[in-house]
Amino acid sequence: MSDMLALTMGDPAGIGPEITVGAWRALHRQGPGFVVIGDPDILTRAGGPVRVVPDIAAARTAFADAIPVLPLSLAAPVTPGHPDSANADAITGSIARAVRMAQAGEVAGVVTNPISKVVLRRAGFPHPGHTEYLGELCAAPGREVMMLACPYLRVVPVTVHVALRRAIAELDMPGIIRATRTTHAALRRDFGIAAPRIAVAGLNPHAGEGGTMGTEERDIIIPAIEALRAEGMDITGPWPPDTMFTPTARARYDVAMCMYHDQGLIPLKTLDMAQGVNVTLGLPVIRTSPDHGTAFDIAGHGTADPSSLVAAMRMAAEMAVNRNRS
Repeated sequence: MSDMLALTMGDPAGIGPEITVGAWRALHRQGPGFVVIGDPDILTRAGGPVRVVPDIAAARTAFADAIPVLPLSLAAPVTPGHPDSANADAITGSIARAVRMAQAGEVAGVVTNPISKVVLRRAGFPHPGHTEYLGELCAAPGREVMMLACPYLRVVPVTVHVALRRAIAELDMPGIIRATRTTHAALRRDFGIAAPRIAVAGLNPHAGEGGTMGTEERDIIIPAIEALRAEGMDITGPWPPDTMFTPTARARYDVAMCMYHDQGLIPLKTLDMAQGVNVTLGLPVIRTSPDHGTAFDIAGHGTADPSSLVAAMRMAAEMAVNRNRS
């Protein structure tokens, strides 16, 4: 198994190029090592020492002295902060090649730079985001699960990139069970937690307060918890969402299963956005990414913080070590 990671280009008009350079400066002496699949000129303009390489072996040799790049051509010139949908094929092609490399064992995992869903949709990209596209690339559509993690908290939203009204309508017992099973298995396999402690959030204020503030807990969430507990999981809930993210509460679980996107991502990003990492569970390959977006408003200014990308690199490498042990 390779010890290198594949880093995708992301949207070249966003902060991806400069955080890639920042991540290389933070990691080039001690690793983990990575190879970029993208346009080398964009990284050069972002201030990085760049070396075009033909393969992973050459990338490994180059990494201490330069950012190794497997070159990929862009269809349109890039101006920081001004994305162009003409480059959509290159953006998605970078992701697809990284996944193929991971599937072939050429790299230990995939780390993705931020993309813009709006930019890609204008070019006909059919997926809501990275997570769903990765599921298709890995021939595992519907099995992918998004987890956000930082040193203080892990969260998994059961419903993800849909409008809140639709998320509530789509919430069901099979969905909670599927996401929780995938999360439980991943915590054991990729994070080395032998007996994961899982907390399940309620949907409504005060977790429904016995049905007086909503019945989803009674009708959907509690039956799912009971079914999972019967499988032997250490699972608690439904927790009142307004109190389950305090320091005392967080000490009692390893992951919080949340009912919709912002229920989990707001507390995590408030606690530590700089070290936050997006992890896709349920895939045959390892994938992490920063927990932020393209930040077109500051792209090219040299002010973007690479901390989340560095954390994503380190987490992917740790996951690979744990997966190889299992």
